[in-house]
This record gives sequence, C-alpha cells and structure tokens, in this order.
Amino acid sequence: MVGCDKPVCLIIAPSSFLLDERVFMSLGILKVAAVLEQSGIKVAVVDLSGIENYEEVIRLYTTNSSSINFGITATTPQMPAATKIAGAIKNIRPEARIVLGGSHVTLVNAAYRKEQKQNFSGRATRAFKELTVDFDVLVAGDGEEAIFMALGANPPKLIDADDPNSNLFLNNHKLAIMPYPARHLIDVPSYNYWIDGERALSLIAQLGCPFECGFCGGRNSPSLRRVRMRPIESIVSEMTMLYEMYGIKGFMLYDDELNVNSQMVDLMEAICKAQDKLGVRWRLRGFIASRLFTARQAMAMYEAGFRWVLVGFESGSSKILQNMNKKATLDDNNRCLNLARQHNLKVKALMSIGHPGESIETITQTQDWLIRVRPDDFDVTVITAYPGSPYYDEALLDSESDVWVYTCKSTGDRLYEIEINYTVTADYYKGIPGGGYKSFVFTDYLSPEELVEWRDNIEFTVRQKLNIPFNPSAKPVRFERSMGQGENKLPSHILKVIQK
Repeated sequence: MVGCDKPVCLIIAPSSFLLDERVFMSLGILKVAAVLEQSGIKVAVVDLSGIENYEEVIRLYTTNSSSINFGITATTPQMPAATKIAGAIKNIRPEARIVLGGSHVTLVNAAYRKEQKQNFSGRATRAFKELTVDFDVLVAGDGEEAIFMALGANPPKLIDADDPNSNLFLNNHKLAIMPYPARHLIDVPSYNYWIDGERALSLIAQLGCPFECGFCGGRNSPSLRRVRMRPIESIVSEMTMLYEMYGIKGFMLYDDELNVNSQMVDLMEAICKAQDKLGVRWRLRGFIASRLFTARQAMAMYEAGFRWVLVGFESGSSKILQNMNKKATLDDNNRCLNLARQHNLKVKALMSIGHPGESIETITQTQDWLIRVRPDDFDVTVITAYPGSPYYDEALLDSESDVWVYTCKSTGDRLYEIEINYTVTADYYKGIPGGGYKSFVFTDYLSPEELVEWRDNIEFTVRQKLNIPFNPSAKPVRFERSMGQGENKLPSHILKVIQK
C-alpha cells in the first residue's frame, strides 16, 4: 500500500448546520479506522465536529504530519466543508491522496449509475463529476474493505462497494467479525448526549432500510436499502464493552428501523440478560417503523430499558403519505402511538413537509393530527430532494424554468426542485427555528418561502398547544479550538502533531 508506513489520516467533516455537533459520533469512519488498525496500519482520526476554525486545524495537521493518505467521510450537508478540507490539504501537500467516502458519494453514485443505465447525462452525472474534481478516489457504499483498495498503488477513481455482487459489499458474516468502531481515536467525553438522565453513546446494530419512501436518499443504493444484521451476541457485547470502558448506561441504537429485524424481541431479551448479569439498568432509544410495531415489541423494548422511541410518521395527511409512498397509513400511525403509550414508551414524532401536492390543507392536516394524537415530542423539517432518492432520481428538467420536476405516478401531484450544488451549499438542511430554515423545493400550491413559513407555524402552534418546550439552544453550539487552547481541546495525538 502506498505510504502506509505513515499514518493514514481519517477526517470527520464538521456539521455547522446542526445545533450541537458533538451529539452522535461518526461511527462509519471509526469502523474503517478499526479495520486498518487491525491490519497493523497506523491511523490518526481528526474529528472536526464542532470546530469552527476547522480549515486552520487541518492546515496545521497537514503541515506537521507525515500522512500522505487522507480519508474524509461526509454526509450531503457536510460536503461544502469536506470540499474546503480537501482544498486545504492539497494546497499544502499536492501529492496527497484524498479519498472521499460516506453517504453523499454513495447517494450520488447510485443516481449517476441509474443515469448511465439509461444512457443519459443529467444532474447526477454533473454531481458525480464535481466530486471527481476535488477528490482523488471516491468510495461508494461500504468502506471497511474498500479502504484497502483506495490505499493501493493505482486505485480507480471510483471504488464501487455499493454492489451486492462485489466482495467489498458487507454481508451478515462480515459484519459479525468486524471490529467495533475505534472510538478510542476520538475524544469520547466531548460528546454530549443523554437519555433519561444517563450519559449515552450511539451504536449500529443493523444496516439498511427496505422501504421505498420517495423523499429518502438511498432508496436506489443497495448498501443503504438492503437490510444486513449483526448477531445478537455481537451487539450486546459492544454495549457491555461501552459500559465497562466508559461507564455508559445510555445507548442510542442508530438504525433506520429496529423492528425490521424479525429477531428484535430476542435482542431485547438478550439486552435484559446482560443488564441482570452486570447488575445495572440501562436506558435506550431508537427508531421504529409504525406499521410493524406490535405489543410484544413494545413490552420487550420497555423491559430492555427503552423509554423513548422515534417514529417517522412524516405527515398527518393520507394524501401526502400516499404521494411519498410511505406505505404506513394514519391508522398504522395512530395504533403505533397507542401501543407505545400502553407500554409507557414516549414517542418523538418525526414529521416533514414539502412533498408532492403539499398545500395549506395538507399541512393543516399534519398540524391538527399532531395536536390530536399528542406525541411527547416532535420534529418537523422541510424536505430536500437528495441524490439516490426517487424524488431526485426520477425528476425531469423543465427547460423553461430550469427547475427539476418530480411527478407522483399514482396521483400526478408534482414537486419542484431548485438545483443545488452540494459541494457549495448546505443551508437546505435543518436550520434554526424562526428564521434559519431555507427551502429548495416547492409545489403547485406553496412557494419555498411559504413552506418555511408553514414549517415555523407548525413548530410554534403545536409546541404551544401541547406544552412541549422548544430546544433549549437558540443558536448553534460552536467550539473554537485553536491548537488545544481553552477548555475544549483537540485529542492529544492530534495536538502532538500540530504543535511540533
């Protein structure tokens, strides 16, 4: 492998669009770090989450480190920062090899691959080519084994590990024998997440979501679509390790939908047994699919330590649920909420607006539904058409307006999408309530500005009616970490390099 006598530097791009970046650590790149370490390769992880002067930090690291291989992980909203990081590295070390992995390149590649099959060059082709300008190697899909090819003598521009027929695609057996994420390479105590008063860390028990929601990126990506399971013993062993190593008694199972696993109840029972053996009570939180939720699951989750579940209900309008191809009905969602309450589980309702056919009427239905069913908390966002989602991949360009148009096959309702250069723009994602949101979609009934206005209106009205407080942070939580000065310091192994 080229330059692997020197440390491979893996970089977690910042997420300045979030209220607090130090909540959930990036486990995917820490799994890549773990397999590299297992193979005897030296690894440094530069975690730039929450670091405002991240370009300065990466310039200092590049100047003082002997690393020539850099791997960056980035979601779509992190891409502007990832692009700046790549530029900062190349300005100092032009010979460096920069590898981009993570969900964004995976989503773009899925959309690009579809255009290639159709013998068509559109927005996905353009988005893919933009990535090839700033990064030397692109890794789509699972990175744990693809990283070794990326570090080889003459890697291809694209390593497609998002192909189930590739030996780079992780199956259940490979997941079972993979090392746990190398959390020891980052500053674990600086991550601040709590579940019912217990400090918590996240873990991933399974990969993939099989559903076909139109707004969801990854519906055309096998690594994000195909469900792959870790053995129950492996999951419980990792939880036990985190408890013994860090004193953690809270766990966020950051899987798409826990109850797509037919053995979920068995997993809950195994988690109970582990707690009995350790003489401890844990607190857990995770996502479930409403239409798969059962009383037996609810009971088992509570016994295992769950007190909260998060559910992507998305809309209170039957029409919008149909247009997004949600499959779950309002009756499914109502039943899910009732089951959770019967078993003392609190529910956070995850809602979204801006789908094809969205109107004042459908948004009002969503608002009224929330007030009627009274979730314990909720979140509402304006959707974005991500690469790899049906909304993005199946949209057609309207040449007169230069806007992309997705048309729902069953109803004919349309969604209009303003083109985004994802390597530059990130202000479509989340935002600060009361002025921080921006929409890049609109419908036949509502403009981008009106969608934002109605999102804010739901937030204010529902919280007021249900007496649910707003998030305590009025602005993003930022950290200024300059060479370790101040209370919040960079990890010591990074400081040793940049302070030479």
